[in-house]
Amino acid sequence: MITKPQLSGRKVQGIAVLILILIFWLCWTWRHELWSLWCGLLQAFEHRESVRAYILSLGHLAPFAFISLQALQVVISPIPGEATGFIGGFLFGNWAGFFYSTAGLTLGSAIAFFISRQFRRLVRLRLLRSRLYGRFERLVEHQGLFIFYILFLFPGFPKDFLCYLLGLSRMPWLAFLAIVILGRMPGTLVLTLQGANTYDKNIEGFLCVLFLTLLVLIPSLYYRERIYQWVEAHSLKDP
Repeated sequence: MITKPQLSGRKVQGIAVLILILIFWLCWTWRHELWSLWCGLLQAFEHRESVRAYILSLGHLAPFAFISLQALQVVISPIPGEATGFIGGFLFGNWAGFFYSTAGLTLGSAIAFFISRQFRRLVRLRLLRSRLYGRFERLVEHQGLFIFYILFLFPGFPKDFLCYLLGLSRMPWLAFLAIVILGRMPGTLVLTLQGANTYDKNIEGFLCVLFLTLLVLIPSLYYRERIYQWVEAHSLKDP
C-alpha cells in the first residue's frame, strides 16, 4: 500500500509564512484599490466627518453611550466586540477610543462576573449549552491565574463566556479585574488603531497593524486545539 508523503510541521509553518508574506505584498501593491473598495463597502465612511461630528456633539453623553454599548455587548452579546472596538477608534481616535473601550469592556465583564456570582445555578444551566463548558468547567475549581490570562489573550476565545465561567469560581474580584484589563488590552488596542486608521485614511498604518495582527492570529488559530488541550490538561492537575 502506497502512502502519500505527509508535510512536516516546519514545512507547514514555512508555507503559511510564505502565504502570509505574499498576501501582505499583494495588499501593499494594491493598497489604493483595496482601500477604495473598503470605503465603498462601508457607506458611512463617505460621511465620516458628519457621523463623527454628530456623535461628538452629544458632549459627555457620547463617551457614556459608547461605554454602555461596550458593556452591554459583554453582558448580552448582541453585537460582536470587534465591531464596537473598531467603532471606538473611528469615533474617538486612538487613545480616547482605547480608554473608552477598555472602560466599557471592564464594566461589562464585572457585571457578567457579578451576575454569575449571584445566580450561580441559572448561569451554570445556561453555560451547560456550550461545548466549551464541558472542557473547561474544572477551571472553576483550580485558580490558575496565568491560564485565565492566556485565555483572555487568546484570539477567538469567547471572553464573555469566560467572565461568566469565572463568576462560578472563588476568584477574588481584584484578581478577576486585573486579568480582564490586562488580557483584553492587546486586542482592544489593535481594534482601536484600525478604527482610527480608517477614519484618518491611513492606508499604510492600517495594513501594518493588519499584518502584525495576522502574524499572531494565524498561528493562534492553527494551534488552537493544542492550546485548548494544554489548558484542559492543566485544569486536571491537583491544585
